[in-house]
Amino acid sequence: MNVIDTIASRRTIGRLVDPAPDESVLAQAFQAAVAAPDHKRLRPWRFLVIEGEARKALGALLAAALKKRKPETSDVDLAREADKPLRAPMLIAAIAKVKPDAGIPEIEQLLAAGAATQNLMLALHAQGFGSAWKTGAGCYDPIVKTGLGLAASDQLIGLVYVGSISAAPPALAAPDYRDYVSAWSGSSA
Repeated sequence: MNVIDTIASRRTIGRLVDPAPDESVLAQAFQAAVAAPDHKRLRPWRFLVIEGEARKALGALLAAALKKRKPETSDVDLAREADKPLRAPMLIAAIAKVKPDAGIPEIEQLLAAGAATQNLMLALHAQGFGSAWKTGAGCYDPIVKTGLGLAASDQLIGLVYVGSISAAPPALAAPDYRDYVSAWSGSSA
């Protein structure tokens, strides 16, 4: 698959099953991730691979954070939160390791980490695996960040669910790029 086809055909996959990518697939995907554009070579990305029993520990962490944020949360909703990491055989926590004193705006560091995460997902797709980039309140919760070992200045930019594709995703009509692109004439008028 060429790079244009890889980009155009990548979809968020809702149902991911075993097997997860093996070490050789992950190595290629992470090598693609760290090739992302990055101002001043800060390499402000980090990734945590979460699989096996660690998914249950992450689920417990997410549920504890939800209970702390919203003490009135029902047991059913807490169980649903705890089960989220079990929806795929592997999760990869995508982290922006922001360096506040690096002379590069935080937004550029976040964008670089986002580009690295997109490269990761494209490389997984090119090798036949599916993924889904998930966020939500848990990703921004200090309890979750601390539980994953992140520094106060780090940002958990998402959990990438990874696995084999159980069924082909529905075909989607590609949006027309012209709806999102215009030319600037040199003036604001």
